Amino acid sequence: MEILILAVVIALVAVGAISGLVVSSRKKKQLPPTAPPSTPTITAPPAEPQVGEDAAPTVEEPRRTIEEVTLPDAQAPAAEPVTEAPAAPEIEVPEPTAGRLVRLRARLARSQNSLGKGLLTLLSREHLDEDTWEEIEETLLIADVGVAPTQELVDRLRERVKVLGTRTPADLRALLKEELVALLGTDFDRAVKTESGVDTPAVVMVVGVNGTGKTTTTGKLARVLVADGRSVVLGAADTFRAAAADQLQTWGERVGARTVRGPEGGDPASIAYDAVKEGIAEGADVVLIDTAGRLHTKTGLMDELGKVKRVVEKHGPLDEILLVLDATTGQNGLTQARVFAEVVDITGIVLTKLDGTAKGGIVIAVQRELGVPVKLVGLGEGPDDLAPFEPEAFVDALIGD
Repeated sequence: MEILILAVVIALVAVGAISGLVVSSRKKKQLPPTAPPSTPTITAPPAEPQVGEDAAPTVEEPRRTIEEVTLPDAQAPAAEPVTEAPAAPEIEVPEPTAGRLVRLRARLARSQNSLGKGLLTLLSREHLDEDTWEEIEETLLIADVGVAPTQELVDRLRERVKVLGTRTPADLRALLKEELVALLGTDFDRAVKTESGVDTPAVVMVVGVNGTGKTTTTGKLARVLVADGRSVVLGAADTFRAAAADQLQTWGERVGARTVRGPEGGDPASIAYDAVKEGIAEGADVVLIDTAGRLHTKTGLMDELGKVKRVVEKHGPLDEILLVLDATTGQNGLTQARVFAEVVDITGIVLTKLDGTAKGGIVIAVQRELGVPVKLVGLGEGPDDLAPFEPEAFVDALIGD
C-alpha cells in the first residue's frame, strides 16, 4: 500500500514537472526579445535644405541659413555667372554738314589769322618799298604757301596795289581776299564722290601716314555721309596698328555703320575686298576703307596700298582716294603727298589740325603740288569737326573782318 502511494506521489511530481516545463516554454515564446546592449548614440546629419527653407537645427550643429549650405554636386544646379547683356550703343545724329565751316571762322580768328592780319598790316603801310615786299614774301613763306605760289601772289599784289593808288583798309581787305581765293582755285570739284556710276556702292579709300588722324578722319567722314542721308560700310584695313579696327568700329557704331574687320596683322587687301563685298550685299551707298599708315618711307607700305587698290577694283572702280595730311607738318606733308601720289591716284586731300596752326598756306601749297583739291578740313577734336572745304569761307576766316 505504501508502495502504491509512493508511486502515485512520484507520478504526480513528474506530471507537475512536465507541466511546469511546458508553461515555462510557452512563457518564453511570449516574452519580447531581450534588448541588445546599449551602443553610443550617432547623430544623423541634418536633412538637406530645400530652396526657400532653412536647414533643421540639431543639438550638435547650430542652425544654418541656406546661403551657408552647399548642395552636393549631384543635386546642385550648374553654376552660371550672371552677366548683363551689353546695352546696344545709342545711335547718334551727326550735325548737318551745311554751315560747319562757319565755325572755322572763330577758331582761325584765335590761331591762324596772323597770316591775314600780317599781310593787311604790311599792305597798309604808306610806302610799299622793297623791304616791305620782302616782308610780305617772308610772311607767306612762313605760312607754308610755297615758293612758287608766294611769288605769284606777290606779283599780283604789286600790280593791283600800284593801279589802286589810294588804299583804304576795306580796299586792301577786298583785294587780298580776291587774290587768295583765286590762288586757292574756284574751279575745282571739291565734292567727295559718294555716288557710283555702276550698280555698286561708291568706294572711298583713305590713305596717309600714322599720326595724321587718318582713322579718326575715316570715322568722322562716316558721320558726314550719314548726316547727308547716306548709308555707310566701313572697312578696317589698317591691320598693322594696334586697336585701329576697334577705334574705327567705335566710330561706326555711333552712327549705325557696320565695320568689316579681320585679325590683327591680317591681309589688308582681303579685308578691303570683303568690305566692298559686304557693301554690295547690304546695298550700302558708300564703302569707306581705312588703310595702313606706317612710315611713308617703307616700300612695303606702298606695295600694300597698290595691292589694296587693285583688289578693290575687282568689284568696280575706286571713286575717291583721299590723302590725309597734318596741316602742322608743312613741307614734310608735301613730301608725304608726293610719295603717296606715286603709288595711288590721289583725288582729294583732307587737311587735319587746321585750326591749331598759323600755317594755313599749306592749303595752297598742297593743291599746287598735287594738282588736286582740298576737299575736307579738320577743325578740331570733336566728332563733327570735319567740314567740306569752301575757299571763300576759308579766306574770310583767314583775314578776318
